[in-house]
Amino acid sequence: MTALTTAIRLPRTDTRSYVAGGTFIALGVINAVGFTRHTGDATFALTLPGASVQVPSLHVPAAPTALALGVLCLALGIVRAVVDLPRWAKRLALAAVLLATLVALMCWADAGNPVSFNLIDLTQFTVVNSIPIVLGALSGILCERSGVINIAIEGQLLTGAFAAAAVSSAVGATIGLWSGAIAGSLTGGLVGAVLAVMAIKYLTDQIIIGVVLNVLALGFTTYLYDRVMVPYANTLNTGNFFTPYKIPLLGDIPIIGPTFFDSTVFLYITYVLLIVIQVALFRSRWGLRVRAVGEHPTAADTVGIKVIWTRYRNVILGGMVAGIGGAWLTVGSTGVFSTGMSNGIGYIGLAAMIFGRWRPFGAVAAALLFAFSAQLGVELGLLSVPIPIQILAMLPYAATIVAVAGLVGKVRAPAADGKPYVKA
Repeated sequence: MTALTTAIRLPRTDTRSYVAGGTFIALGVINAVGFTRHTGDATFALTLPGASVQVPSLHVPAAPTALALGVLCLALGIVRAVVDLPRWAKRLALAAVLLATLVALMCWADAGNPVSFNLIDLTQFTVVNSIPIVLGALSGILCERSGVINIAIEGQLLTGAFAAAAVSSAVGATIGLWSGAIAGSLTGGLVGAVLAVMAIKYLTDQIIIGVVLNVLALGFTTYLYDRVMVPYANTLNTGNFFTPYKIPLLGDIPIIGPTFFDSTVFLYITYVLLIVIQVALFRSRWGLRVRAVGEHPTAADTVGIKVIWTRYRNVILGGMVAGIGGAWLTVGSTGVFSTGMSNGIGYIGLAAMIFGRWRPFGAVAAALLFAFSAQLGVELGLLSVPIPIQILAMLPYAATIVAVAGLVGKVRAPAADGKPYVKA
């Protein structure tokens, strides 16, 4: 009887599969019907103007391509709804549908347009604009792996941007740029220290104190901007910023070079921090102790790990990493500070951290997704597509919601995350 029961496979009642299949079918209809209305070829440029190595542009018949991709999405939707696929196949189907929809959208946007769709421009700005998101996510990982929730990433980015712009402008020249970057990092660490004291010593609710610090940072930087920076803009907000540096040989590689090896020093700093934090957290004794504190602080304390000190250290280090991201907003980009210029990037960094399951490389993938959504909206706007500019501006935030609510699935934060530790 037991063997008979085991052999019988009951019908699936997986609502998630039906929802996913229906979504794939809906996207297929949009691709096959909505994105075939424009006639002509879509031209995709694969090099930047003036590049030393030129790659021929790619010409694609827009309507037939969108129709074929729509049919592919419809087929995958039917399979997803009726077949019990393994996890890897589900993820592969999701990636295929999203990629097909993206390509169909770009074909529709550029069909018959005399202006080509520059893919290198899209990828280059995606990587560059992901820098503050990646650094914000790494800041959150450092904090939450030790058991402290860091909602104050937004405030750390904003204060770091203000300090970097003010110090670099006051010092001037090349040394001023590096002084601004260091000042931004230290200012972010100062905000992290305030968060650490309030959350660890005074046992304040970590989410509330993080929100309070964000509001305080916004109000404080706005006040200083109006009262100090505006009257003395010629000395405190002059617009100094790092110029891009192309790595020899690597920067000349077609497609890859302009995207990953021709940018400001902040991108290369991000590479270093990403590798260091990944290795330190998961391949070192230091990282093992940090994760032990974040999972079971009482057990960590019994084996001699200094729980309180570990949390203080990680929260301050996380604030310094976020401060570097804030410095990028000014001395790594436009050079000029403006009120509220972080514009929700800290919260997107938190979403990237969750999407990446509290792992650095996973958070980078999420950050690239969000930055790509934002830059895609910009590129579509340049092509004058018949989509309201407000809708295009919503793309990164819509991607955040979809990624966290629909794609990431069930995740588990460190067990002691957000829980104060009081030594017995």
